[in-house]
Amino acid sequence: MGRFYQKLNNRWKSTGSLLCVGLDPYPEYLLIEKNPKLEYPYLDFSREMIDSTAQFACAFKFQFACFGGRGMEEDLEQAVSYARANYPDIPVILDSKRGDIGSTAAEYAEEAFMRYGVDALTVNPYLGGDCIEAFAGYSDCGVIILCRTSNPGSAELQELQCGDLMLYEHVAHLAANKWNKNNNISLVMGATHSEALTRVRAMVGDMPFLVPGIGAQGGNLEAVLKHGLDESGYGLMINVSRGIAEAGWNEEQDFDFLAVHDAAKYYSDVIKATRSEIL
Repeated sequence: MGRFYQKLNNRWKSTGSLLCVGLDPYPEYLLIEKNPKLEYPYLDFSREMIDSTAQFACAFKFQFACFGGRGMEEDLEQAVSYARANYPDIPVILDSKRGDIGSTAAEYAEEAFMRYGVDALTVNPYLGGDCIEAFAGYSDCGVIILCRTSNPGSAELQELQCGDLMLYEHVAHLAANKWNKNNNISLVMGATHSEALTRVRAMVGDMPFLVPGIGAQGGNLEAVLKHGLDESGYGLMINVSRGIAEAGWNEEQDFDFLAVHDAAKYYSDVIKATRSEIL
């Protein structure tokens, strides 16, 4: 079991939290127009978000697009370093959905695990097993493969019939039976597809799931927990991004990180209470 799995399991058991806090610093949250002289707005925002939510988080997930799209990769590096230095027991995920082959995939893996120093990375499996190997070769790090995503158009490909299995089920089968040689594979399983959670959990055993779609996307929390928990009562990183960040946003005032703290506590408490009822 690599570092990512160990940290995640320890965090689940020490806090009881299944909440993954999504860090998506969209420009409107940063109040750049009101404060044009801010030197490191993306880094400062990320630090405040981390400090405000850490006690409720089983993991942090940085959305790469929010940094890379604005040329803020250096802020991302420093924000990840801040999280790891100040909250070393909380695993850090980079959500960049990389996927390529050969030397290019190796460079993407180097970027995530060596440059940014994250514990886990989201990966697109469309190019097949040789793509996955380049990332999974970092045996201490987690590789979180897109399986059944929460977006409305995902069925166009993910529910294509491949023999007896739908495509997302075939991905889950490969992940569990072929690609997980280093026991460091996880799956992205959208909260908006509870029937898929049932099918995939039966296929992959206690493999962890990163679950987007609760909050702004309307996923059903009770269904996610009922169908997604593993036999130990854990196994889920339930991501909430906008539902937490937008609690602190008001275009007329400074960003309210106390409200962010309260939103993270709310989601953590609701998840815990619902889990307890189910178990």
